[in-house]
Amino acid sequence: MLFINFNGEILPADAKLLSVANRGFRYGDGLFESMRMMNGEIKFADMHTERLQRGMKALKIDSYSQMDAWFIKEKASELAIRNRAKHARIRLTVYRDAEGLYAPTLNKMGYCMELVPHDEPRYFLNPRGLIMDVYTEMTKSINQLSNIKTCNSMVYVLAGIFKTQNRLDEVFILNQNGFLCEANSSNIFVLYQNNLYTPALSEGCIAGVMRQVVINIAKEINMPVIEAQISPDILYEADEVFLTNAGRGIQCVMGYGVKRYFNRVSKLLMDELNKL
Repeated sequence: MLFINFNGEILPADAKLLSVANRGFRYGDGLFESMRMMNGEIKFADMHTERLQRGMKALKIDSYSQMDAWFIKEKASELAIRNRAKHARIRLTVYRDAEGLYAPTLNKMGYCMELVPHDEPRYFLNPRGLIMDVYTEMTKSINQLSNIKTCNSMVYVLAGIFKTQNRLDEVFILNQNGFLCEANSSNIFVLYQNNLYTPALSEGCIAGVMRQVVINIAKEINMPVIEAQISPDILYEADEVFLTNAGRGIQCVMGYGVKRYFNRVSKLLMDELNKL
């Protein structure tokens, strides 16, 4: 049996907890962080904390200062011990715990931390590269919430259905202007003419923690990184494409249509990531 932390109380993961009045359920009124635990410690905890607090401020949820790195690491450690897990994926959901319709009566914070045990204390590059296509039925809007992992995830849900129906491993999501934004659950990096490109935050992509970690690693090894507006046409000319997220680290893409890619740079960056 797995356990969760629901507002400070350790409970079975299958416990029935939410009422129909919960604002996360009704309106997607909240946000979340997906994190990786290795050897009992949250990786890049400070970066996750900074992004979570920034998101809570943007959503006007109170008590964001409580969600500091010490609090998150302490609660994750307690949950890992209860679940007898040293390595895991952690999801921390924060929601507005209040009544009201669109206008809430309060801006009080509620939270839930979940844990899924993992086998290894390191990241692995996928042995088989991903096969991808562009999802065009719905685009992602660019606004002040675009960089935040909010609980309003409809574009990703529909992109996930498209992925399953077309037997793809992942999909590229475009922004409202038709430029590359992100993948269904990851940020995008493209190697083109020896330069590494990734969509700028102004293009509406999630401000991924692993995205920033990879940018930092690339700069440290003197690999040019350009945050830019990127046309999906570059996918036909690119030498390499890979995805990043906190759970899996780096995942290489093998093919887009008839185009096939190398994975030299993704292997190099993965090696550097595991050194951290």
